Amino acid sequence: MLGRPSPSIVTVASVNASLPDPAVIDYSAAKGALSNLCKSLSKEFGPQGVRVNTISPGPVQTDLWLGAGGVAETIARARGLKPDEVAGSAAADSPTGRFTTPQEVADLALLLASDRAGNVNGSDFVIDGGLITTV
Repeated sequence: MLGRPSPSIVTVASVNASLPDPAVIDYSAAKGALSNLCKSLSKEFGPQGVRVNTISPGPVQTDLWLGAGGVAETIARARGLKPDEVAGSAAADSPTGRFTTPQEVADLALLLASDRAGNVNGSDFVIDGGLITTV
């Protein structure tokens, strides 16, 4: 990437990087490590013109959450609920009352990779409908 015009790396982490959940310890740890790695890379390669940023979605309307064997189904089975109830509850946890769409994550990634975000480096963008309430 060095020597190329406007080099940019955008990775997809998760709100679980800073919101550990004992139900997904491995996932949370991996996403925390990814966020830390990207922050370090942004400092190492930023002076050479490479921008490195992360996106941290909350629940996204994908098979990971809503598909067969996904989060909603797994939690529902453990708690004696229906997957739709679990998904509805998860969506209701955010002020927008819905999951983020894959397109919204993709749009943010495209913006961050573009020259329009030319001085954005080492940042993490949470896209969770307001789920995380810390500042």
